[in-house]
Amino acid sequence: MADLIQNWWRAAVEIFILTVGIYYAFRFIRGTRGAPVVTGFLLVLLALVLVSFLLDLKVLRYLLSSFSAFFVLAVLVIFQPELRRMLAEVGNFPLFTSTTEQRETVEVIIQTAERLSDVHIGALIAIEQTIQLQEAVESGIVVDCEATPEMLETIFFPNNAVHDGGVIIKGDRIAYAACIFPLTQRQGLSKSLGTRHRAAIGLSEETDAVVVVLSEETGAISYAHKGQLVRGVTLEELRAFLTSLVVTPSRPRNWAGAIRAWAERTVKPGPPSVAKQDATAPTSAGMGK
Repeated sequence: MADLIQNWWRAAVEIFILTVGIYYAFRFIRGTRGAPVVTGFLLVLLALVLVSFLLDLKVLRYLLSSFSAFFVLAVLVIFQPELRRMLAEVGNFPLFTSTTEQRETVEVIIQTAERLSDVHIGALIAIEQTIQLQEAVESGIVVDCEATPEMLETIFFPNNAVHDGGVIIKGDRIAYAACIFPLTQRQGLSKSLGTRHRAAIGLSEETDAVVVVLSEETGAISYAHKGQLVRGVTLEELRAFLTSLVVTPSRPRNWAGAIRAWAERTVKPGPPSVAKQDATAPTSAGMGK
């Protein structure tokens, strides 16, 4: 009887761990670039397994059983940006790092967006979090000054030598200007998306940065995070999103709270891609809109 209870307890623990792992894995890949790839791969794999068992194809079953090592390698390649973000989140675990607040930086970006939007000046601002952004950009001019609305306005003012590119903000300082962000390779995006918006999506796909975009033609404000772009947001919506993401919450009091906070930050799905539309059109000059 004791052996039966012990075996049942171990089986229940294993089932619970596998269930939680599969659940969070699906939540983790949902909405990412690799989600369609994984869906197609699982469908093909399931079809091959069914065919091999129904027709008793021993060679095919052997090949499928030997495919596990290649599957792990494929996961590492397909989900390289997502895995890097997840590991960065682990390194930024609330119990291991000190909390910092960036409310002033949020207000600087809000004031900059308000001023530039009123005069229809395009801008591309990336807020660095746990992943170093300098590794993801091709170029950039070192600025290293305090982040202020006046300085950001000066950088993005038309005909300025460094206005055609993105700005990287580290903490409360402007680190780099005139940066070329990687463009997204995603298919099926709206044709109205200009180079700035595509660069914002591309950088957010490869890093955990949040990128704020201002349209040059309409003055519309957008933001990108985790490969998802939300367009045409208001200043209050932008402030709420940046505050919830950039301003570090208070330290959890126990391990359960810390683990729950980390899990929410890691697997929380991003907003719907291109959730709000603004009537922008691509341009062939510079960074687009």
